[in-house]
Amino acid sequence: MSSATHRSRLLHVGLTLLGVVVLVAVFAPLLSSHDPKAISGPALESPSARHWLGTDNPGHDIFTQAVFGARVSLAVGFIAGSLTMLAAILVGVLPALTGGFADRSASRAVVVLLALPGLPLIVLIGSLAGDSRLSVISVIAFIGIAPNARILRAQALTLRQRGYITAARGFGGGPMYVLRRHLVPGLAPLVVVGFVNWAGLAIGLEAGLAFLGVGDPTGVSWGLMLNRALNEQSIYFSGMWTWWVLPPGLAIALTVLGFTFVGVGLEPTFNPRWLRAT
Repeated sequence: MSSATHRSRLLHVGLTLLGVVVLVAVFAPLLSSHDPKAISGPALESPSARHWLGTDNPGHDIFTQAVFGARVSLAVGFIAGSLTMLAAILVGVLPALTGGFADRSASRAVVVLLALPGLPLIVLIGSLAGDSRLSVISVIAFIGIAPNARILRAQALTLRQRGYITAARGFGGGPMYVLRRHLVPGLAPLVVVGFVNWAGLAIGLEAGLAFLGVGDPTGVSWGLMLNRALNEQSIYFSGMWTWWVLPPGLAIALTVLGFTFVGVGLEPTFNPRWLRAT
């Protein structure tokens, strides 16, 4: 089986996984009649016809929290991925186009950010930013700016030497015009791949932060479900983990895996280095 065929299959598998998650998120109110934040039964009830995955310690329906958690994860991935790539374009591409002091300053800022330890920085800033989910998303997006800006800057420096870019600037096209009309379309493949990859990472990071207790403690998310489950002492001495820990854990793993497969599958088509290699 050729490498192209293998990656095409990964793309299809990834799109299928993400399609299932999207359907669950869209039809979450139809999949469960319970309110994810309301007490809907006795605490720590075993799975039944009324509560398919049982209830947690306060009495929330675990299945309902799992399906509504898909909405939170997809929102985090989409917003964080979009903010990251938008900022990466502004930090990596626009200074590379203008050159001079702006390019040198942006390049040094990217190097400094790349030297910082990512995960400890996320936990520290997330803890200081408060319990808002928006603050957690902002922190995750901020961490992704530097690596994506470095990739986009390298490609922008290559595109800047192209004849049509020189002609556009010669006819009076300003930096924003050249960026919008020429560089962004030329960088679109890398932007798409970067968005997909960082959206998947953002979902995993948000779940990890929620598991550590960083974020909104009253919210509904897969990471918060794991946090509450593993804080329940009786889960270590019973089969409760099979319906409380396993579903959100699998949901996180499969969603991140779906984004990863889509990113790997798109890489040969969208990354020009793959085209040269073949």
